[in-house]
Amino acid sequence: MAIQLTDSAVEHVRSMLAQHEGSIGLRLGTRKSGCSGFAYVVDYASEVTDADQVFETGDVRVIVDRDSLPHLDGMTVDYVKNGLLSEGLEFINPNVQSSCGCGESIAFRETA
Repeated sequence: MAIQLTDSAVEHVRSMLAQHEGSIGLRLGTRKSGCSGFAYVVDYASEVTDADQVFETGDVRVIVDRDSLPHLDGMTVDYVKNGLLSEGLEFINPNVQSSCGCGESIAFRETA
């Protein structure tokens, strides 16, 4: 199982974590939401629990709860800038089957 960050994502996350005292990494997950079924959850992590899996790219930790892991396994997180007003994390996830028209929710392939 693996989740990785691009170099630009590592730089961005590192700078954001430095601004949030007590943060030890980036927490990624999924939750039921929207018309396609799921949405990504992105937050700052202040702890690692027994229900978490930790991945590291460079010196940045990505913490994922075990329930979300099958949806996120193999994902690459990138940080992109599209012009002056649009920037953010982009999820390149081989497990996504489809997304809704508004782009807010995703459906995952069935896992065996």
